[in-house]
Amino acid sequence: MPSSSQTSETARERPALVLAILCGAPFLAALDLFVVNVAFTRIGQDFAGHSLADLSWILNGYAIVYAALLIPLGRWADKVGNKRVFVLGLVLFTAASAAAAISPDLEVLVACRLVQAIGAAALTPTSLGLLIHAVAPQKRAFSVRIWATSSAIASALGPVIGGLLVEASWRWIFLINVPLGIVLVLAASRVVPDHRADDANTELDLGGAVLLALGIGALSMGLVEGNDWGWGSAGVVGSLVVAAVALAGFAVNNARHRSPLIPPTLLRVRTFVGANVTIWLFSASFAAGLLGLILWLQQVWGYSAVTTGLAIAPGPLMVPIFAIGGQALARHVPPGTSAMAGSLLWALGFVMILLSVGPEPSYATAVLPGWLVCGVGVGLALPTILASATAQLPAASSATGSAVVNMTRQVGTVMGVSVLVALLGTTSGYEATHQAFQRGWWVIAALAVAAAVVSPSLTPRKTADVTGAARRG
Repeated sequence: MPSSSQTSETARERPALVLAILCGAPFLAALDLFVVNVAFTRIGQDFAGHSLADLSWILNGYAIVYAALLIPLGRWADKVGNKRVFVLGLVLFTAASAAAAISPDLEVLVACRLVQAIGAAALTPTSLGLLIHAVAPQKRAFSVRIWATSSAIASALGPVIGGLLVEASWRWIFLINVPLGIVLVLAASRVVPDHRADDANTELDLGGAVLLALGIGALSMGLVEGNDWGWGSAGVVGSLVVAAVALAGFAVNNARHRSPLIPPTLLRVRTFVGANVTIWLFSASFAAGLLGLILWLQQVWGYSAVTTGLAIAPGPLMVPIFAIGGQALARHVPPGTSAMAGSLLWALGFVMILLSVGPEPSYATAVLPGWLVCGVGVGLALPTILASATAQLPAASSATGSAVVNMTRQVGTVMGVSVLVALLGTTSGYEATHQAFQRGWWVIAALAVAAAVVSPSLTPRKTADVTGAARRG
């Protein structure tokens, strides 16, 4: 194991390698959040007797745990060292991926996904914290946008990669993580310099962590199971009540604790609050839209997993092109404007799709044009929103800010998938199925328009005043 000084020297000599490692790990975690979409049908065939709601736990269970633990693990990393938690998260994620690949039933697979999510929640905020302190200040904004773009590309590429791997076996979507994870662990141990927050010796708010995890978990449970259990059932109502009580308790505890999980100063930064609201709405629309299109291609048009992956591919190809273009635009166009344009383009793309699809497969005319527009929208919106969330925060608050916005993103993902599953329900016959998908796609477009309405708040009024407010307390 190289010494700390040797690691720092290596980082200064090879900044591109450090950037690749610290973007590669969260890319892998974000990829795994969406790569299972196209595998639902194949997994359902192997583990017969399970409904779409049951299978959705492969996706939603991961998102729930990921969302609930991002902030607690981010603050713990500040206490014990970001590099230690980053590497530990990578090891846990890699080991759980190997276990998921050999799961004998759905229950074991979901359990492995929950452990994967713990690892992902550990490595995501720490990767940004380490990145910000590893790069030169003049390159920080560019590096953060690359970090955000990698997550956006992973989200869009997930179904494409998943479709190609599922053709061999759905187990490959997890097995592929193992060699990549091992390489990243070894590289991070040797190259990435450590960072610990200035207030690392302050008390860790364990009570707040429990309340937050319970609140996010109960809220997600109520949303996920609403369709199966019934929205007025004791289970769903009880989950939502527990969520409300736990989150209210967390808010009170967070305001009073001397070392709160979410520093109240962050909530005084207008761009940070705006980014959280925008990413919540956009993520709900994005997750529902992606899953909805995949289900239409597979269940209505009868596409195979690999054909679905190839059909999804053109949209994600637009993401890096317009994400890089968005970096150039950032010098001339306010971030709120870019995010608004991206959100509206995503909505427009789905309106084009829902007005065009019919019972017979007609991908080139009914899906491709709208899906390309959607890809442009993601490339403009998602990296801009994620980068704007921490752009006006002091460097010391970047890891916590990243954890908060990623938690909000995962809650939005769970909400979007749950709403879509509820709207689709169990239908038979083309007309009923088509109407159900139409309702879902209109909701997806409406959520994206709502994100566009909130997007102007990403543009700071006065950078100096905003940053000063974040430093006061």
